[in-house]
Amino acid sequence: MRHEKNDAAYLQDMVTAGEAVERYIAGKSRTDYDRDEILQDALMRRIEIFGEAARRLSSTLLANHPEIPWRKIMGTRHILAHDYDEIDLDIVWRIATEHIPESLVHLRKLVPPPPAFPTEETQR
Repeated sequence: MRHEKNDAAYLQDMVTAGEAVERYIAGKSRTDYDRDEILQDALMRRIEIFGEAARRLSSTLLANHPEIPWRKIMGTRHILAHDYDEIDLDIVWRIATEHIPESLVHLRKLVPPPPAFPTEETQR
């Protein structure tokens, strides 16, 4: 059974996927990427998740944050999921190295902080 998520959860999914992309390419060159099929697949999968989470956000949140290119993010997800024969590795690399980091700057500001758990100090 699928559980219901809210915008905060989908935003966190986007941040998690984007941060995975950043970890995967850390210290990697374009030549490394071109030679590593597993890295290519990993980036495509995380970018697809990034776009799927965006697709599930409320229309209100999307409208309130036009600084994030939602349509491009969701369009990329569609191509990765359905039009596998149209995937351009140059575009995937550019998304991973430029667009994901730019989007994360904005997305991190939208993710609410986790709830604070009471500590022994705060319970007194």
